Amino acid sequence: MEDDIVQKVKSNQKYQKLVSSRSTYGWTLTWIMMIAYYGFIMLVAFNKELLGMKMGAGVTTWGIPIGLFVIVFTVIITGIYVRRANGEFDELTAQIRKEVM
Repeated sequence: MEDDIVQKVKSNQKYQKLVSSRSTYGWTLTWIMMIAYYGFIMLVAFNKELLGMKMGAGVTTWGIPIGLFVIVFTVIITGIYVRRANGEFDELTAQIRKEVM
């Protein structure tokens, strides 16, 4: 009985769409995040002068806001994924369950 349900789910067009779109979306956001993170790491490794340069007359350097941007960007990217997962992906999952069961 379980194998029958698994086969129904796997052959469902909506399931195939869900797997494809979720995977593509996840990898796209992953690459965007990796570019932001590793871009920052590359700056740390190869352009310390930029990160150590002061912003105006104060003591704050460019490294502080750039580092904070990477952290905030991570939270934003996570929120974007969660919003779509809780909306579109959960809706497709519910439709698949309804059709298969």
